[in-house]
Amino acid sequence: MRFRPYAWMPRSLKWLARAVTVIVVLGLALGGVVVWNVRASFPQLSGELKVAGLAGKVTVYRDKNGIPHIYADSSEDLLLAQGYVHAQDRFFEMDFRRHLTAGRLSEMFGSSTLVEDKVIRTMGWRRVAEQELPMLTEQTRHALDSYAAGVNAWLESRRGAADRSLEYAVLKLTNSGYQPEPWTPADSLSWLKAMAWDLRSNMSDEISRALAATKLPAERVEQLWPEYPFGTNRPIVTRGAVSGGKFDQDADPREERERENENATRLDADVLTRASRALRAVPSLMGDPAGGNGIGSNSWVVSGEHTASGKPLLANDPHLSAALPSVWYQAGLHCRTKSAACPFDVTGFTFSGVPGVIIGHNGKIAWGFTNLGPDVADLYLEKIKDGSHLLRGEWKPLTTRTETIQVAGGEPVRLQVRETTHGPIISDVMTDVREALPGATRTAGEQADAVALRWTALEPGPTADAIFALNTAQNWQEFRAAAAKFQVPAQNIVYADTEGNIGYQAPGRIPVRARGDGTWPVPGWTGEYDWKGTIPFDELPSLYNPPEGYIVTANNAVADPAVYPHLLTRDWAYGYRSQRIRDRLTAALKEGKVDAAAMSALQQDTHNGFARFLVPKLMDLDVAGPAKQARELLRGWDGSQRADSAPAMYFNAVWRHLLIAAFNDDLPEGARPGGGDRWFEVVRAMLERPGDPFWDDVTTDGVKEGRDDILRRAMGLAYDELNERLGPDPRDWRWGDLHALKPTHQSLGSSGVAPIEWLFNREPLPVAGNDDAVNAAGWDVQEDYAVGWLPSMRMVVDLADPDRSQWINLTGASGHAFHANYADQAPLWASGRTTPMHAREESVRKAAANTLTLVP
Repeated sequence: MRFRPYAWMPRSLKWLARAVTVIVVLGLALGGVVVWNVRASFPQLSGELKVAGLAGKVTVYRDKNGIPHIYADSSEDLLLAQGYVHAQDRFFEMDFRRHLTAGRLSEMFGSSTLVEDKVIRTMGWRRVAEQELPMLTEQTRHALDSYAAGVNAWLESRRGAADRSLEYAVLKLTNSGYQPEPWTPADSLSWLKAMAWDLRSNMSDEISRALAATKLPAERVEQLWPEYPFGTNRPIVTRGAVSGGKFDQDADPREERERENENATRLDADVLTRASRALRAVPSLMGDPAGGNGIGSNSWVVSGEHTASGKPLLANDPHLSAALPSVWYQAGLHCRTKSAACPFDVTGFTFSGVPGVIIGHNGKIAWGFTNLGPDVADLYLEKIKDGSHLLRGEWKPLTTRTETIQVAGGEPVRLQVRETTHGPIISDVMTDVREALPGATRTAGEQADAVALRWTALEPGPTADAIFALNTAQNWQEFRAAAAKFQVPAQNIVYADTEGNIGYQAPGRIPVRARGDGTWPVPGWTGEYDWKGTIPFDELPSLYNPPEGYIVTANNAVADPAVYPHLLTRDWAYGYRSQRIRDRLTAALKEGKVDAAAMSALQQDTHNGFARFLVPKLMDLDVAGPAKQARELLRGWDGSQRADSAPAMYFNAVWRHLLIAAFNDDLPEGARPGGGDRWFEVVRAMLERPGDPFWDDVTTDGVKEGRDDILRRAMGLAYDELNERLGPDPRDWRWGDLHALKPTHQSLGSSGVAPIEWLFNREPLPVAGNDDAVNAAGWDVQEDYAVGWLPSMRMVVDLADPDRSQWINLTGASGHAFHANYADQAPLWASGRTTPMHAREESVRKAAANTLTLVP
């Protein structure tokens, strides 16, 4: 579900569209007025600016893409300047994010965002962030303070709405009294909770399983979540074991642990459908919240023995939801003279609103992230009575608090939040769930009254410390010490250094359960399924200089249970992307040495890993009519999915209609296929079972369909759809005509008011790939082919010479509509191009299009 904070306006404020239209038309007639309003918020990029709080001069070089490199003499000045520069380009985005993470969107947008605010207030993201502040090191707290001072120095210099950004001028039309507050360190920490939410593991899978179980027996539900194919798609770690309290990659593998059989927890379908909708209503800024739809990332690292330069190469492209501006902000942070007091010389991708660099490299090491995806959240069914919940035969008092949500244009809303021992009761804030929950039952017939959430991100931790420790780490030991602090969200981190070493570390706070595997909602009242601790960091999977000379992560299984005894999750991506990367790397290394250009080319690989299973079945069918003509596109097709590919268009249309025809009749909303390689594995097995019950359409009375019937139906429906949308000649169809990125402003772009959308959105761009190609551009088969999540950035770091590194962002550095750097990188991104990732001061100065000096 797209976040639509203004979706209510055509109903309750119909005058708004007319008012904005008049403003736009008058503005066009009075071009000078429009130009002034649009350009008023553009940042000063050259010359000299006084900035309150600085102790010395700071230099900001920006290249033609507006990417800043900041040079200072102290850490305090450097991070203060980072806060100032972030605010220059992205303050509205930062302001929006902090309201989102605090459950205060309704202060900006009115009652349309109450659902989101209630869910986030119930979970208490902001409260947890405030609890984390005193846990952090003194260095991290100083960094957060310096950053906040820089943001506030900019905010004080911009008093008018139009001076801050065009969004505030538009917001004035419906919320004239809104004024941004000063920035605080907790605002920065809260964003890490949003990141954790979007990368929160298998919570949606948990709901989907239980939803499916309302219509299907347990064995058919399990068929929809098959075992990971360890025999064909290799995990990240292929050797080692936990011994002596540490993970030893050279140890003998342990025997595979037997899985505990669990009785599926059944819930009323109405309850779970509404729960699924409510979870999806929470804004997703970093990724698709519908688990199992393939969201993930790619990263790999190749040691110097296999590279042309003799030093490692590191590639990373996190797959996150499409947003304008992009979730990332490129920057360099440089101490003019490195010392213990000022240790930064780091270039990479930052989050506006958060100090430091999240992914990138310094003078010694480089690192990248993909989602590890461990099961760090469990849903507990609870029995509630008279303000208490049942636990191990005793009634324990609920913890309660009252939250007051301010609503623009309306009265404040008071929300009572209830918590059990396991966590907040999220069913209280889901539409109509409270009324439906009395009907919730387990297989055994016991009734539940509420659903509580236990999630590691709701337990305070020092993750913010990890950012600065990573930024300044100089070797493998310091890198692992930094990774040990990275608790939420748990990520795969790949590593390379200038000494030639490569490595991998799985960090994070990952629970150890007394019973169960986290795949189903469980009864909370028994206490049998409680967490009894977390996996110690030294026992988490790790690799250092493996004999293969490379490491690949793409949300695939981390380790086979034969190698690794701890339960991380049962719900991995199924390894189609990771195995494709591994296969291509293996082939390339047999031919010789690789370079950064080869890594970039691999990031652009569009191969569909399922085509080799499905196409032969389609070609064997007896098909007549237009579908037969369209099928000829697939004869000899190599599986590539370029934006101009006709075969890719037809294949993906067939795939879409196959999934809908095979599964929608059997499954309730929330459990139906959206995308991802889990469905590749499900259908791959079904293709060898022509009479599988899923092939039968239960809505056709008296008719029993088989595999070939559904495949023919999918081919015919695909042709009919494409004929209507793209014309009758299959040779004229193009994948990118429908599989396109529509750059949409993250908060105002789906307002429903055409003039506002015209101001902030940009024209669609055709996109290659699909959800489980290496070039992963995901789409929801239940909706359309439009790209919903994608490689949010791409980076290839050459440890031989940082200036030979390459990067690209999804949109641009600026958050100001109509600024030259608002979306200037988007066409480059869509065509697979990158730009130089300068890091040395000499090359940064040479590439500078603007130089700004900040002075006290």
